Amino acid sequence: MRRVSLTGPESAGKSTLAAQLAAHYGTEYVPEYARHYLEANGPHYALADLEAIARGQLAAEDAAARRASGWLFCDTDLVVIKIWAENAFGTCPAWILAELARPRYALTLLLAPDLPWTPDPLREHPDPAQRWHFYQLYRQELIQRNWPFAEINGPPAQRFVQALAACTVG
Repeated sequence: MRRVSLTGPESAGKSTLAAQLAAHYGTEYVPEYARHYLEANGPHYALADLEAIARGQLAAEDAAARRASGWLFCDTDLVVIKIWAENAFGTCPAWILAELARPRYALTLLLAPDLPWTPDPLREHPDPAQRWHFYQLYRQELIQRNWPFAEINGPPAQRFVQALAACTVG
């Protein structure tokens, strides 16, 4: 089983691309657990909520992996939780950092925030400069962790072609 995570700033098309890739490969994808959690509990969160979201994301990935065939596409990963925890609270829980140190994904697709912003009550950073700032934080994190990743950008059709190529090579 090859797990592929999709990461990057808000409104970069992660959910759409994860679903497209899963459909293409005839397999499962893991929706972003944070969305489910925040819809149920409200948009305001504390560090304990981010920990609950991280645990929920990992559990959802493991459950989907039992149903998947060949590939598993994960709409977000713990890199997102780490960056959000550090941005919002100045720290990231040690157990999340320990989980990030364990190999989990064969490939990560880093999605650029070059798509138009889609308003959503759960999203926080519509400013393009902020979105690109977060993109650079994700990119730097992937480089520092030496995770295999491919940068995905452009219009949706181009992103899909790039993602397929990265999955074929990666």
